Amino acid sequence: MRRIAPALALFLLSPLVAEFLLGDFTLSTLPFLVLLAPMYGGGALIIREVARRTGKGWPSIVLLALAFGIFEEGVTTQSLFNPDYFHAHLLEHGFVPALGIALPWTLYVLALHTVWSISVPIALVEEATSRRTEPWLRTPGLIVSGLLFGLGAFGTTMSSYSDGHYLASASQLITVAVILALLVLAAVKLPPRLVREGHAPSPWIVLAVALGAGALFMATKWLPDGLGVPAMLVAFAAAGSSVLVWSRRAGRGGPHRVGGGGGGLGADAGHHFCTPTGGGPRRRHPLRQVGRPLPSSPDHHHHRRVVIKHALAARRTR
Repeated sequence: MRRIAPALALFLLSPLVAEFLLGDFTLSTLPFLVLLAPMYGGGALIIREVARRTGKGWPSIVLLALAFGIFEEGVTTQSLFNPDYFHAHLLEHGFVPALGIALPWTLYVLALHTVWSISVPIALVEEATSRRTEPWLRTPGLIVSGLLFGLGAFGTTMSSYSDGHYLASASQLITVAVILALLVLAAVKLPPRLVREGHAPSPWIVLAVALGAGALFMATKWLPDGLGVPAMLVAFAAAGSSVLVWSRRAGRGGPHRVGGGGGGLGADAGHHFCTPTGGGPRRRHPLRQVGRPLPSSPDHHHHRRVVIKHALAARRTR
Protein backbone atom coordinates (compact mmCIF):
# COMPACT_ATOMS: atom_id res chain seq x y z
CA MET A 1 0.00 0.00 0.00
CA ARG A 2 2.83 2.41 0.82
CA ARG A 3 4.27 1.96 -2.67
CA ILE A 4 1.07 3.06 -4.41
CA ALA A 5 0.02 5.65 -1.81
CA PRO A 6 1.11 8.62 -3.99
CA ALA A 7 -0.92 7.25 -6.90
CA LEU A 8 -4.01 6.89 -4.72
CA ALA A 9 -3.51 10.40 -3.37
CA LEU A 10 -3.33 11.85 -6.90
CA PHE A 11 -6.34 9.79 -7.98
CA LEU A 12 -8.44 11.46 -5.27
CA LEU A 13 -6.85 14.92 -5.17
CA SER A 14 -7.42 15.64 -8.85
CA PRO A 15 -11.24 15.62 -8.66
CA LEU A 16 -11.12 17.31 -5.26
CA VAL A 17 -9.21 20.29 -6.67
CA ALA A 18 -11.07 20.30 -9.99
CA GLU A 19 -14.60 20.09 -8.62
CA PHE A 20 -14.84 20.50 -4.85
CA LEU A 21 -12.40 23.31 -4.12
CA LEU A 22 -14.52 25.82 -6.02
CA GLY A 23 -17.34 25.11 -3.58
CA ASP A 24 -19.73 23.68 -6.17
CA PHE A 25 -19.98 20.48 -4.12
CA THR A 26 -20.28 20.41 -0.34
CA LEU A 27 -18.86 17.83 2.04
CA SER A 28 -22.25 16.14 2.07
CA THR A 29 -21.75 15.27 -1.61
CA LEU A 30 -18.26 13.88 -1.06
CA PRO A 31 -19.41 10.32 -1.91
CA PHE A 32 -19.86 11.52 -5.50
CA LEU A 33 -16.09 11.59 -5.66
CA VAL A 34 -16.31 7.98 -6.84
CA LEU A 35 -18.12 9.21 -9.96
CA LEU A 36 -15.61 11.96 -10.69
CA ALA A 37 -12.36 10.23 -9.77
CA PRO A 38 -12.13 7.69 -12.64
CA MET A 39 -11.79 10.29 -15.37
CA TYR A 40 -9.98 13.02 -13.42
CA GLY A 41 -7.81 10.78 -11.27
CA GLY A 42 -7.21 8.21 -14.01
CA GLY A 43 -6.26 10.94 -16.46
CA ALA A 44 -3.89 12.63 -14.02
CA LEU A 45 -2.18 9.31 -13.24
CA ILE A 46 -1.71 8.43 -16.90
CA ILE A 47 -0.30 11.87 -17.71
CA ARG A 48 2.07 11.78 -14.77
CA GLU A 49 3.26 8.23 -15.46
CA VAL A 50 3.85 8.87 -19.18
CA ALA A 51 5.86 12.00 -18.42
CA ARG A 52 8.00 10.41 -15.72
CA ARG A 53 8.56 7.10 -17.52
CA THR A 54 9.87 8.98 -20.56
CA GLY A 55 12.04 11.32 -18.50
CA LYS A 56 10.04 14.43 -19.41
CA GLY A 57 9.48 17.50 -17.28
CA TRP A 58 6.78 20.02 -16.63
CA PRO A 59 6.43 21.37 -20.19
CA SER A 60 5.35 17.88 -21.27
CA ILE A 61 2.98 17.50 -18.32
CA VAL A 62 1.31 20.82 -19.17
CA LEU A 63 0.87 19.84 -22.84
CA LEU A 64 -0.69 16.52 -21.83
CA ALA A 65 -2.92 18.31 -19.32
CA LEU A 66 -4.14 20.58 -22.11
CA ALA A 67 -4.85 17.49 -24.21
CA PHE A 68 -6.90 16.11 -21.31
CA GLY A 69 -9.01 19.28 -21.23
CA ILE A 70 -9.59 19.25 -24.99
CA PHE A 71 -10.56 15.57 -24.85
CA GLU A 72 -13.05 16.10 -22.05
CA GLU A 73 -14.70 19.25 -23.40
CA GLY A 74 -14.33 18.46 -27.10
CA VAL A 75 -15.14 14.74 -27.12
CA THR A 76 -16.89 13.57 -23.95
CA THR A 77 -19.03 16.58 -22.97
CA GLN A 78 -18.63 18.41 -26.31
CA SER A 79 -19.36 21.64 -24.45
CA LEU A 80 -16.94 23.44 -26.78
CA PHE A 81 -19.39 22.94 -29.65
CA ASN A 82 -22.84 22.33 -28.15
CA PRO A 83 -24.82 25.63 -28.25
CA ASP A 84 -27.39 24.32 -25.76
CA TYR A 85 -25.26 22.20 -23.45
CA PHE A 86 -27.55 21.51 -20.47
CA HIS A 87 -29.31 24.77 -21.43
CA ALA A 88 -26.30 26.72 -20.15
CA HIS A 89 -25.82 28.89 -23.28
CA LEU A 90 -22.05 28.57 -23.08
CA LEU A 91 -21.56 29.66 -26.70
CA GLU A 92 -23.93 32.61 -26.58
CA HIS A 93 -21.19 35.23 -26.27
CA GLY A 94 -17.83 35.48 -27.96
CA PHE A 95 -18.82 32.91 -30.57
CA VAL A 96 -16.48 32.59 -33.56
CA PRO A 97 -18.47 31.09 -36.47
CA ALA A 98 -15.37 30.13 -38.44
CA LEU A 99 -14.17 27.98 -35.54
CA GLY A 100 -17.53 26.85 -34.22
CA ILE A 101 -16.54 27.73 -30.63
CA ALA A 102 -16.94 30.58 -28.17
CA LEU A 103 -13.49 31.96 -27.44
CA PRO A 104 -14.12 33.03 -23.81
CA TRP A 105 -15.60 29.68 -22.80
CA THR A 106 -12.95 27.67 -24.65
CA LEU A 107 -10.04 29.54 -23.07
CA TYR A 108 -11.66 29.46 -19.65
CA VAL A 109 -12.55 25.78 -19.44
CA LEU A 110 -9.34 24.48 -21.04
CA ALA A 111 -7.25 26.53 -18.62
CA LEU A 112 -9.22 25.14 -15.68
CA HIS A 113 -8.47 21.59 -16.77
CA THR A 114 -4.84 22.22 -17.70
CA VAL A 115 -3.94 23.95 -14.46
CA TRP A 116 -6.33 22.85 -11.74
CA SER A 117 -7.61 19.45 -12.85
CA ILE A 118 -4.16 18.04 -13.68
CA SER A 119 -1.07 20.18 -13.10
CA VAL A 120 -1.68 21.48 -9.57
CA PRO A 121 -2.62 18.05 -8.12
CA ILE A 122 0.44 16.43 -9.71
CA ALA A 123 2.77 19.14 -8.38
CA LEU A 124 1.44 18.91 -4.84
CA VAL A 125 1.41 15.12 -4.58
CA GLU A 126 4.88 14.77 -6.11
CA GLU A 127 6.34 17.11 -3.53
CA ALA A 128 4.79 15.07 -0.74
CA THR A 129 6.70 11.93 -1.72
CA SER A 130 10.37 10.98 -1.95
CA ARG A 131 9.75 9.39 -5.38
CA ARG A 132 8.93 12.60 -7.21
CA THR A 133 10.33 11.68 -10.62
CA GLU A 134 9.97 7.90 -10.36
CA PRO A 135 7.03 5.91 -11.77
CA TRP A 136 4.47 5.10 -9.10
CA LEU A 137 2.69 2.35 -10.98
CA ARG A 138 3.76 -0.89 -12.57
CA THR A 139 2.21 -2.07 -15.82
CA PRO A 140 -0.92 -3.58 -14.21
CA GLY A 141 -1.54 -0.35 -12.31
CA LEU A 142 -1.14 1.69 -15.48
CA ILE A 143 -3.62 -0.58 -17.25
CA VAL A 144 -6.13 -0.19 -14.40
CA SER A 145 -5.71 3.59 -14.57
CA GLY A 146 -6.42 3.49 -18.29
CA LEU A 147 -9.52 1.36 -17.77
CA LEU A 148 -10.82 3.70 -15.07
CA PHE A 149 -10.18 6.71 -17.28
CA GLY A 150 -12.03 5.03 -20.14
CA LEU A 151 -14.93 4.16 -17.84
CA GLY A 152 -15.12 7.74 -16.58
CA ALA A 153 -14.96 9.14 -20.11
CA PHE A 154 -17.72 6.78 -21.26
CA GLY A 155 -19.95 7.76 -18.33
CA THR A 156 -19.41 11.46 -18.96
CA THR A 157 -20.12 11.04 -22.67
CA MET A 158 -23.34 9.13 -22.10
CA SER A 159 -24.55 11.57 -19.43
CA SER A 160 -23.88 14.53 -21.70
CA TYR A 161 -25.44 12.88 -24.75
CA SER A 162 -28.58 12.02 -22.80
CA ASP A 163 -29.40 15.72 -22.59
CA GLY A 164 -30.49 16.82 -26.03
CA HIS A 165 -28.65 14.03 -27.90
CA TYR A 166 -26.20 16.52 -29.33
CA LEU A 167 -23.32 15.22 -31.42
CA ALA A 168 -20.54 17.38 -32.82
CA SER A 169 -19.93 17.29 -36.55
CA ALA A 170 -17.42 14.92 -38.10
CA SER A 171 -15.16 17.83 -39.04
CA GLN A 172 -15.18 19.13 -35.46
CA LEU A 173 -14.33 15.72 -34.01
CA ILE A 174 -11.60 15.15 -36.60
CA THR A 175 -10.11 18.56 -35.78
CA VAL A 176 -10.10 17.67 -32.08
CA ALA A 177 -8.44 14.33 -32.83
CA VAL A 178 -5.70 16.03 -34.88
CA ILE A 179 -5.06 18.61 -32.14
CA LEU A 180 -4.88 15.86 -29.52
CA ALA A 181 -2.40 13.87 -31.62
CA LEU A 182 -0.21 16.95 -32.13
CA LEU A 183 -0.22 17.79 -28.42
CA VAL A 184 0.71 14.25 -27.40
CA LEU A 185 3.41 14.10 -30.08
CA ALA A 186 4.85 17.42 -28.93
CA ALA A 187 4.80 16.27 -25.31
CA VAL A 188 6.74 13.06 -26.00
CA LYS A 189 9.14 14.73 -28.44
CA LEU A 190 10.21 17.51 -26.12
CA PRO A 191 13.82 17.03 -25.03
CA PRO A 192 14.46 15.61 -21.55
CA ARG A 193 14.84 17.95 -18.62
CA LEU A 194 17.93 20.04 -19.31
CA VAL A 195 19.58 22.56 -17.03
CA ARG A 196 20.24 25.78 -18.89
CA GLU A 197 22.25 28.85 -18.00
CA GLY A 198 20.90 31.07 -15.28
CA HIS A 199 19.44 30.42 -11.87
CA ALA A 200 15.86 29.90 -10.86
CA PRO A 201 14.30 32.84 -9.03
CA SER A 202 13.30 32.79 -5.39
CA PRO A 203 10.45 30.39 -4.58
CA TRP A 204 8.54 33.43 -3.31
CA ILE A 205 8.67 34.92 -6.80
CA VAL A 206 7.35 31.68 -8.25
CA LEU A 207 4.53 31.74 -5.69
CA ALA A 208 3.73 35.37 -6.51
CA VAL A 209 3.66 34.76 -10.27
CA ALA A 210 1.48 31.65 -9.92
CA LEU A 211 -0.89 33.36 -7.50
CA GLY A 212 -1.03 36.53 -9.59
CA ALA A 213 -1.60 34.74 -12.89
CA GLY A 214 -4.23 32.51 -11.31
CA ALA A 215 -6.02 35.45 -9.69
CA LEU A 216 -5.95 37.41 -12.96
CA PHE A 217 -7.41 34.44 -14.80
CA MET A 218 -10.18 33.92 -12.24
CA ALA A 219 -11.00 37.64 -12.28
CA THR A 220 -11.64 37.66 -16.03
CA LYS A 221 -15.15 36.33 -15.54
CA TRP A 222 -16.13 39.76 -14.20
CA LEU A 223 -14.71 41.55 -17.25
CA PRO A 224 -16.21 42.23 -20.69
CA ASP A 225 -14.79 40.32 -23.66
CA GLY A 226 -12.66 43.25 -24.73
CA LEU A 227 -10.71 43.01 -21.49
CA GLY A 228 -11.37 39.46 -20.30
CA VAL A 229 -9.94 37.55 -23.23
CA PRO A 230 -6.70 39.61 -23.40
CA ALA A 231 -6.36 39.26 -19.62
CA MET A 232 -6.64 35.49 -19.96
CA LEU A 233 -3.92 35.51 -22.60
CA VAL A 234 -1.68 37.59 -20.33
CA ALA A 235 -2.22 35.10 -17.50
CA PHE A 236 -1.44 32.19 -19.84
CA ALA A 237 1.72 33.88 -21.12
CA ALA A 238 2.97 34.64 -17.60
CA ALA A 239 2.32 31.14 -16.26
CA GLY A 240 3.39 29.28 -19.39
CA SER A 241 6.64 31.13 -19.92
CA SER A 242 7.51 30.73 -16.24
CA VAL A 243 7.05 26.96 -16.39
CA LEU A 244 8.99 26.69 -19.63
CA VAL A 245 11.94 28.80 -18.49
CA TRP A 246 12.21 28.27 -14.76
CA SER A 247 11.73 24.51 -14.86
CA ARG A 248 15.03 24.26 -16.75
CA ARG A 249 17.06 26.63 -14.61
CA ALA A 250 19.73 25.57 -12.15
CA GLY A 251 18.80 25.76 -8.51
CA ARG A 252 15.12 24.98 -8.95
CA GLY A 253 13.79 22.50 -6.46
CA GLY A 254 10.97 21.51 -4.18
CA PRO A 255 10.21 25.01 -2.82
CA HIS A 256 9.78 26.29 -6.37
CA ARG A 257 7.38 23.51 -7.28
CA VAL A 258 5.45 23.99 -4.06
CA GLY A 259 5.31 27.72 -4.81
CA GLY A 260 3.87 27.10 -8.26
CA GLY A 261 1.35 24.51 -7.13
CA GLY A 262 0.46 26.40 -3.98
CA GLY A 263 -0.04 29.63 -5.90
CA GLY A 264 -2.44 27.92 -8.27
CA LEU A 265 -4.26 26.29 -5.38
CA GLY A 266 -4.46 29.63 -3.56
CA ALA A 267 -5.95 31.37 -6.58
CA ASP A 268 -8.57 28.63 -6.88
CA ALA A 269 -9.44 28.84 -3.19
CA GLY A 270 -9.57 32.63 -3.38
CA HIS A 271 -12.03 32.34 -6.25
CA HIS A 272 -14.20 30.12 -4.06
CA PHE A 273 -14.29 32.62 -1.21
CA CYS A 274 -15.06 35.49 -3.58
CA THR A 275 -17.89 33.65 -5.32
CA PRO A 276 -21.06 33.15 -3.26
CA THR A 277 -22.61 29.70 -3.41
CA GLY A 278 -26.35 29.77 -3.56
CA GLY A 279 -28.70 27.24 -2.08
CA GLY A 280 -30.91 27.18 -5.15
CA PRO A 281 -30.78 24.83 -8.09
CA ARG A 282 -28.10 26.82 -9.88
CA ARG A 283 -25.15 29.01 -9.02
CA ARG A 284 -25.14 32.06 -11.24
CA HIS A 285 -21.88 32.61 -13.01
CA PRO A 286 -20.90 36.29 -12.61
CA LEU A 287 -19.04 36.15 -15.92
CA ARG A 288 -19.69 39.29 -17.91
CA GLN A 289 -19.47 39.13 -21.67
CA VAL A 290 -19.68 41.98 -24.19
CA GLY A 291 -19.91 44.44 -21.34
CA ARG A 292 -23.10 43.07 -19.77
CA PRO A 293 -24.01 40.31 -17.30
CA LEU A 294 -24.74 36.81 -18.42
CA PRO A 295 -27.65 35.83 -16.15
CA SER A 296 -28.04 32.42 -17.72
CA SER A 297 -24.39 31.41 -17.81
CA PRO A 298 -23.45 29.00 -14.97
CA ASP A 299 -20.20 28.39 -13.29
CA HIS A 300 -17.97 26.00 -15.23
CA HIS A 301 -18.64 23.18 -12.84
CA HIS A 302 -22.43 23.52 -12.84
CA HIS A 303 -22.71 21.07 -15.69
CA ARG A 304 -20.95 18.41 -13.61
CA ARG A 305 -23.57 18.87 -10.92
CA VAL A 306 -26.32 18.46 -13.52
CA VAL A 307 -24.72 15.20 -14.68
CA ILE A 308 -24.76 13.90 -11.11
CA LYS A 309 -28.38 14.95 -10.66
CA HIS A 310 -29.29 13.04 -13.81
CA ALA A 311 -27.47 9.99 -12.47
CA LEU A 312 -29.37 10.21 -9.18
CA ALA A 313 -32.67 10.61 -11.01
CA ALA A 314 -31.92 7.54 -13.11
CA ARG A 315 -31.16 5.52 -9.99
CA ARG A 316 -34.40 6.58 -8.31
CA THR A 317 -36.47 5.43 -11.30
CA ARG A 318 -35.00 1.94 -11.39
